[in-house]
Amino acid sequence: MSGHSKWHSIKHKKAKEDAKRGNMFGKLSRMITVAAREGGSGDPKDNIALANVLSKAKEYNMPQDNIERAIKKGTGELEGADYETVVYEGYGPGGTAILVEVLTENKNRTAADIRNLFNKNNGNLGESGSVSWQFERKGVIIVSKSEMADDEELMLDIIDAGADDIEEEDDDWIIKTEPQEFMNVKDYLQKKDIRLKSSELGMIPKSTIGLSRDEASKALKLINALDDHDDVQNVTTNLEIPDEILTDAGP
Repeated sequence: MSGHSKWHSIKHKKAKEDAKRGNMFGKLSRMITVAAREGGSGDPKDNIALANVLSKAKEYNMPQDNIERAIKKGTGELEGADYETVVYEGYGPGGTAILVEVLTENKNRTAADIRNLFNKNNGNLGESGSVSWQFERKGVIIVSKSEMADDEELMLDIIDAGADDIEEEDDDWIIKTEPQEFMNVKDYLQKKDIRLKSSELGMIPKSTIGLSRDEASKALKLINALDDHDDVQNVTTNLEIPDEILTDAGP
């Protein structure tokens, strides 16, 4: 889990920088549009997937006008692209497993782009199912220790609210949930006025692998290149990221 949470922290820092430049809002808009369309409602009270995405949009201070426009595209009130969800699987340097989740209106173009990024960065795009068995869908909530004290009663209450596990890593608490309990735990924490460092519902590795600093740096370069693609919504890896390269992993 530690490898995943370190990568998650890197992604969160990177996304914050992207949001400052407006680059993150395009990705969030696609996610909101698809959630509204596939969930059959533009009201988050009736659409749990949309509620999850809107919560993430608020983390990155996405303007309300952008959010409302994306919802209307999903409900058909405004014309919008017909996005398709695709998951690509592949291997990076050192045999790292990588899942790439995209939303695209041009599957052939995106597939070519993703393959090219793997090839240019010492990776290989695999077949469907080649690495997905190494991951599982979970909710991951990261809370700074400065925000949440090491209180046994509070930890038990969070478990009662639906958390599977709470792990300590560096200056953070990593809270894991089953997908159906994700919003319950988030709501509980927010009612306790505990600010979330980040929260995400997605795939996480069942285990991680360690590489040399050189190989880990190469793998991280590929992962960041994939994450920078406009169509890519999420990149997940089983790379155990060495502490010594974390300072070089920013945007």
